[in-house]
Amino acid sequence: MTPLELKDYIDFEVKRIYFFGQPKDERLTGSHCHIKEEDELFVLIQGKVTIVVDDGHGLEEVSLEGPKQAIRIPQLVWHHFKDMSDDVIILALTSTNYDAERNDYCEDYDEFRKLLSEKGLALT
Repeated sequence: MTPLELKDYIDFEVKRIYFFGQPKDERLTGSHCHIKEEDELFVLIQGKVTIVVDDGHGLEEVSLEGPKQAIRIPQLVWHHFKDMSDDVIILALTSTNYDAERNDYCEDYDEFRKLLSEKGLALT
């Protein structure tokens, strides 16, 4: 048994939970940010993965290996996954329900950097 006390890691109400593994198409690794409202917590269940993030300081790589490691991605943080092991399983907890129209997504990195700059949040 591996308990997870959500109150210790997140300050948002969880509205959606999903699991994912290595995608069949490398382009489907989640390159985006949420503009308005979605916060996420990604928990590594098994395997290993590198998560690439930009919170206004430029792109950084965070490696997770082994169970029970996690990373929180708040809104306005660019992120995607790479170097996923064949056996990777990631649990995602999010603050919003699924929106098939993806109204809260920015999927263009240059547009993301411009948005941060306009908001005075880009530090590099």
